[in-house]
Amino acid sequence: MTSTTTADATGTSPEATDTPTPTATHTATDESAAPDGLRAAVVARAEALADELDTFSRDLHAHPEVGFVEFRSVAAIEALLARHGVALEVGTGGLPTAFRARAGSTEGPQVVITAEYDALPGVGHGCGHNVIAASSLGAFLSIAPLVQAGVVPGGVTLLGTPAEEGGGGKELLIRAGALDGFDASVMVHPGGADVAAGPSAAKRQVVATFQGRTAHAAANPHLGRNALDAAVTAYQSVAQLRQHILPTDRVHGVFLEAGTRPNIVPERAVLEFFLRSRTVEGLVALSERVEAAFRGAALAAGVEVDVVWDGEPVYLPQRINATLAEVFAAHSAPRREVLSVQREAEAVGSSDVGNVSHLLPTIQPTVAIGDPGIPGHSRERADSTLTPDGRRAIVDSAIALALTAASVLDDPALREAAWAEFREAGDPVRVDALFPGAPWPDLPTPPVSA
Repeated sequence: MTSTTTADATGTSPEATDTPTPTATHTATDESAAPDGLRAAVVARAEALADELDTFSRDLHAHPEVGFVEFRSVAAIEALLARHGVALEVGTGGLPTAFRARAGSTEGPQVVITAEYDALPGVGHGCGHNVIAASSLGAFLSIAPLVQAGVVPGGVTLLGTPAEEGGGGKELLIRAGALDGFDASVMVHPGGADVAAGPSAAKRQVVATFQGRTAHAAANPHLGRNALDAAVTAYQSVAQLRQHILPTDRVHGVFLEAGTRPNIVPERAVLEFFLRSRTVEGLVALSERVEAAFRGAALAAGVEVDVVWDGEPVYLPQRINATLAEVFAAHSAPRREVLSVQREAEAVGSSDVGNVSHLLPTIQPTVAIGDPGIPGHSRERADSTLTPDGRRAIVDSAIALALTAASVLDDPALREAAWAEFREAGDPVRVDALFPGAPWPDLPTPPVSA
């Protein structure tokens, strides 16, 4: 079946986590199960799209693009939607590789289905964003005809969010107002187990540039000041710090610059680190300790250090909405056994979905693909998306996401309960109220069509 839905183009984020220990599974209930006719229509639509969605996912896998340069990926998305009569707005929020499509009315309840499609440098789709994009497209195409026809009230928006792996596309779209006015945000993420919801960590980025003085490393090294020595000391100091931080905190970094030639005392060395913590308060405390390590190392080596925080947007920890997560689990139950909300997983990643979750009720369930032991951000994880397991995950996720969106749009009591849980966790939070805003990135120019 081919939809003739036309989207209104004038409309208004975890890295993979460790596999949780199974504690409970969720089964469908009368309260959250979709009416038989609606469920049948969504399932039929998603299954009819299965070949097309799997082919699209494989195409993204074969042509990975990193954040803010996902031009080919967006063109592939635009072409797929066009085959189903859906117009796409590209360049949403001033981001060349963000996009938006809408079905239904701009009045009444609204749900946004977010999509990610950026890849990792050197690893490709090692976080499975090809599956995320395919699942979100499938969900939108499965529910859009029903919303457009008025079978389900309100409106549904598909929002393409670039640069989740670095760059914070969702945070930039939040600043641009592209996530205002919605009652819920939904998407999935591949992983080792089917989980309704789990935690993610707050994350921020820091770059420390050490500046010394050159000299001949053999003839007169005493006249130099070694910036690399300072950077090595700083790196080791942070490594030693790891023993004395919370077991859920993470600090990991790389050398971006480390000198030019062995016979020249290095005058410049650069470190970049990511810091993660379960809470914003923990992130701030960890930041102070890491900066102290940088400045102490510079003092010891007799060099200067420039510490620059948040060249990329800060990612907030996930604000779990169990109300919506359990609805997703219930809609998944006929096809998958989904673990209930897991709040205490120790090792977690970070996502700009966390920023969205502090503005409105948000879910990002995990869908299992392949062996549970496959690490995230690996070529093995990327290749797992090409298996029959990956294809099944796309279709199952599209169905559950579409039905969850329908439940939110059709059930005022569910919307009220989701917002009540959201408000119980605190007021809406915007990153720039907590940290100085990251600079707007220098964005590449879209390629000129032949």
